[in-house]
Amino acid sequence: MFNVPKDAGQAPARLAESGYVPLADFLTAEGLTLLWQEAARLGDIALRRDFSMACMDDSPRRMTTLGGQMIAEKSQMIPRLYKGEELISLLGRLTGQDVAPVPDPMERHVLNILHQHGDTHGGHTDDYPYALVLFLEAPSDPEDGGLLEFTPHTPDLAALGTPAAVTAHHQAGDAYLLRSDTTAHRVTPLTRPGARRTVLNFAYTLPNHTVHKTNSADQLYR
Repeated sequence: MFNVPKDAGQAPARLAESGYVPLADFLTAEGLTLLWQEAARLGDIALRRDFSMACMDDSPRRMTTLGGQMIAEKSQMIPRLYKGEELISLLGRLTGQDVAPVPDPMERHVLNILHQHGDTHGGHTDDYPYALVLFLEAPSDPEDGGLLEFTPHTPDLAALGTPAAVTAHHQAGDAYLLRSDTTAHRVTPLTRPGARRTVLNFAYTLPNHTVHKTNSADQLYR
């Protein structure tokens, strides 16, 4: 299902430096096909969201989502993959830490689909330390939007859209690992009708991590 990055040993240092590690061609061809088919099936029951998130500086949410509880009810593949020893062990190598599944089933694995002109996942930080984002569809041209934008070493959402922010483009089959509780981040709006961005977001925690929960996940996924 996964291709182990050749530079996996350098990932912990990259996380410490910027909070972000790109994982090009992370999914095998078979893994991408299987997950894309599963996401397409689950997309039929996903819900459209279009609102501003008050607890995240009124940043916009224009997207279609499916939360972890519904995924657990409707899919065997994704929860098995999320908790699998292969992935947990690999994430341990990439982070240099003992990562573990998060206790809240709603936030463990979520499906996010941007598929309309202007769709965006506005600025936010996450409740848990790490987000592994798997790309099942992505705009081929960075000019079409759907880019990850993040601000190394700060959770300040106001830093997004400034020279301090970094953007990254990904293709289907890629992934990235983000220190998502302390790194402000967003997905830039889709700029072309017909462009699509479909990802699975896997959240992981650390031993003795103290969660300062917002109600953002409840609004988006419950």
